[in-house]
Amino acid sequence: MIKKRTTATGVRYDVRLRGPDGKERCRSFRTRRDAERFERDQRSALDRGNWIDPRHASLTFEDYAERWLAERPDLRPRTVELYESLLRCHILPKFGKLPLGKVTPTSVRSWNASLSAAYPVTGAKAYRLLRQIMGTAVSDELVGRNPCVVRGAGQEHSPERPMLTVAQVAALAEGMPEEWRIAIDLAAWCQLRVGEILGLERRDVDLLHTTISVERTVTHVRGGMQLGPPKTQAGIRTVAVPPNALPALESHLDARVAPEPNAPLLTGPEGRRLRPATLQKAWDAARASVGLPGVHIHDCRHAGATWLAASGASTKEIMRRLGHASSAAALIYQHATDDRDAAIAQALSSLADDAELKPFSGGARDIRGMNGSRTAEGSAS
Repeated sequence: MIKKRTTATGVRYDVRLRGPDGKERCRSFRTRRDAERFERDQRSALDRGNWIDPRHASLTFEDYAERWLAERPDLRPRTVELYESLLRCHILPKFGKLPLGKVTPTSVRSWNASLSAAYPVTGAKAYRLLRQIMGTAVSDELVGRNPCVVRGAGQEHSPERPMLTVAQVAALAEGMPEEWRIAIDLAAWCQLRVGEILGLERRDVDLLHTTISVERTVTHVRGGMQLGPPKTQAGIRTVAVPPNALPALESHLDARVAPEPNAPLLTGPEGRRLRPATLQKAWDAARASVGLPGVHIHDCRHAGATWLAASGASTKEIMRRLGHASSAAALIYQHATDDRDAAIAQALSSLADDAELKPFSGGARDIRGMNGSRTAEGSAS
């Protein structure tokens, strides 16, 4: 509804509209034409379901993103650091100064195509963050709909990591300083994350039951080291130590870990908990010494998880041992390796050998008939 009124400065035309929340808004214009155009646009947006509260029309994406991040106390410090980096480097340069309502599907699609072409994994992470922020803006009724509608844009397509052999893992462990060699064994044979290994303490190792309790992890945040819970609730778990890795673990506890229950399993040169950067420096030297410069420490966990799948472990068992909250991550490790595929082929051949020794119970065809050659009885029919 448009209402005309006279003020000390002249005539004004007030547009009164009721939003989806039932509250009435009012906006004033100098001319009736402007008032009618505004009313028409607003009613059209209400009909389409993408109405934006006029009072927030000038709120920029940058202002809203900062508020969104500040109101997320549930985020872990490392996640906050990641989001801040994605916003600063990739999202705000494109959308920061735009009003929320000006972030359109077309602009998002163009931005995502350019970023993902250069940085596929980072592009997927940035797109997911943008989609989260704009989704909250929709819930806050600041925008009518989420402009992030690019199908599959939030899915990461990381290049396949190298599959390490048992011999390569052993060589990498040998290349590490003796006091930190156990880290490679724990990554490969117990499938622990690097942060989980650095968070281990003497009290977490139960030699009687040959298990390790994973209750904390070390994260690197803003140049410092922070001790906290594992990535997810599923990350708090007890892992059985394989017999082949147990002697090295016992020896490490006896020779290199202080007697106090909360003594770190791995310590640095200064006697305190080993820092991620120090372990990484030793790893860099180890991988170079064995001619595997592109291998990450996490690839040892990846190899161990693949061995776990090849041994016949179910998806649920892999999830539990690796501390995964969803089956999607665990399924990655169930891809076939060359050695496993050869074993499967041998097993198939054994089935055929066994079948040749037994008559076919169907009567109409013998085993040769199954391979494509009919018997006389089968040909007559």
